[in-house]
Amino acid sequence: MAASPKSPTPAAAPRRKTGRHRGEGQWAAGHLTPLNGNEQFKKDDDGLNVRTRIETIYAKRGFDSIDPNDLRGRMRWWGLYTQRREGLDGTKTGVLEPEELDAEYFMLRVRIDGGRLTTRQLRVIGEVSEEFARGTADITDRQNIQFHWIRIEDVPEIWKRLEGVGLSTTEACGDTPRTILGSPVAGIAADEIVDGTPAIEEIHRRIVGNKEFSNLPRKFKTAVSGSPLLDVAHEINDVAFVGVRHPEHGPGFDVWVGGGLSTNPKLGVRLGAWVPLEEVADVHEGVISVFRDYGYRRLRNRARLKFLVADWGPEKFRRVLEEEYLGRALTDGPAPEQPAGRWRDHVGVHAQRDGLFYVGFAPRVGRVDGATLTKIADLAEAHGSGRVRTTAEQKMIVLDVTEEKVDSLVSALEALDLRVAPSPFRRGTMACTGIEFCKLAIVETKARGSVLIDELERRLPEFEEPVTININGCPNACARIQVADIGLKGQLVLDEAGNRVEGYQVHLGGALGLEAGFGRKVRGLKVTSAELPDYIERLLKRFQAEREDGERFAAWAARASEEALA
Repeated sequence: MAASPKSPTPAAAPRRKTGRHRGEGQWAAGHLTPLNGNEQFKKDDDGLNVRTRIETIYAKRGFDSIDPNDLRGRMRWWGLYTQRREGLDGTKTGVLEPEELDAEYFMLRVRIDGGRLTTRQLRVIGEVSEEFARGTADITDRQNIQFHWIRIEDVPEIWKRLEGVGLSTTEACGDTPRTILGSPVAGIAADEIVDGTPAIEEIHRRIVGNKEFSNLPRKFKTAVSGSPLLDVAHEINDVAFVGVRHPEHGPGFDVWVGGGLSTNPKLGVRLGAWVPLEEVADVHEGVISVFRDYGYRRLRNRARLKFLVADWGPEKFRRVLEEEYLGRALTDGPAPEQPAGRWRDHVGVHAQRDGLFYVGFAPRVGRVDGATLTKIADLAEAHGSGRVRTTAEQKMIVLDVTEEKVDSLVSALEALDLRVAPSPFRRGTMACTGIEFCKLAIVETKARGSVLIDELERRLPEFEEPVTININGCPNACARIQVADIGLKGQLVLDEAGNRVEGYQVHLGGALGLEAGFGRKVRGLKVTSAELPDYIERLLKRFQAEREDGERFAAWAARASEEALA
């Protein structure tokens, strides 16, 4: 039963607290009264409406004029997060008040649905980076590009330039439908099961900027891919459509729901339903509507779809979706096959179905800059391409290269330190934003990851086994620490002298695709940042010495003794 909207008398208050459950704040259950501050500010004014205030008030009057509920709430609906104040170490995270952590600058996220960019768009991103963001431009593991050092005064001009070439920051953050992950080689890969591009475009048209879906319980992540490589981390999205071939109906998609990481990770589950390409947007709209109406809004730490799916189970979720939102039964279908390869990032030189080639390359932990992005656009065009892609592994791809120009492009990219044939350490290391800019972070990540790559390449030059090393600055798992071979969760630890220093809790043996599962935590296994190269070198040498023929790191880590992993 919903709580009474009337204020109880003092005598009644204790009985109401212990005897009447307020529910989980589900709209479908009649719980429409906001139960926390986040739900209140969303009810007071839709986050999409803040754009007018940014353009007409805040950009003219400056940072100090911004309403707190806009600053730390609604502005996320337009891709804006406040940046961490310079000089604050990890001991200040979670201790200082928000206004003490905030710098007067913003991170601005450009949403790139499906990772699809033209060279003209990439060039504009590079120009915006150079002119307004001190050269910053990080490729994320959700195919976006993020700027830092953005002044509120510059935001309207940045929007004008981005939107002038068909880009947007709309709902790149906030309790909204976030960027739609898609196979970066959709429509061109020779081995593709089905091209999900039309579905991504239709989902975007229906959902993004639509006020029917701009007040969700929390963020909502979508993935669509018809690649046999399973290249969009479908297991950790709220809803995912995975390419499969139905024995009777042909190519289509298998539907997964309820994935997500952070501090309470859960892998998505199959609904057992096969959906043809032309119905993907309908099913997606149904799933996001279930989340909007039935999602838990009382507590923020239980407001993701994964908690509803865990409580209901896939059978009930499918039944509610079919009966209340689609008005029809879905077709049963097969599960996807195991991925066709060990790497899912499309790095290297690969044939397209049209006789051309695509060239994938690896920056360092997703870190590039505006000048480099502009050079990539120039190189792509000089080699006959007008299209580039970002991947869900912090990589990039140039499409449509003729065979005679491949070698020239590879050489030019390598000269920019963009590796087409990277070591497993360059290829497999991922890092979140970290303490440099993020207010939630406790430790450094990007620079640490870059140094780690160099050290491991120097120490283990013959190591060739695929291995993923994911570095996160806090427990929130933006860099997917639980599903990496070696996941590193940032925290303050004690060094040998008893000093609190930057370090990591270690997760070992996580995986996606191949026997997906979460990494193992060894009791008390923590490592300081300074010790990190030594520890990983030691760990990988033990793996090489003890592994069985063809055994993956994750399988070895699952069976290895705690002594071997220490």
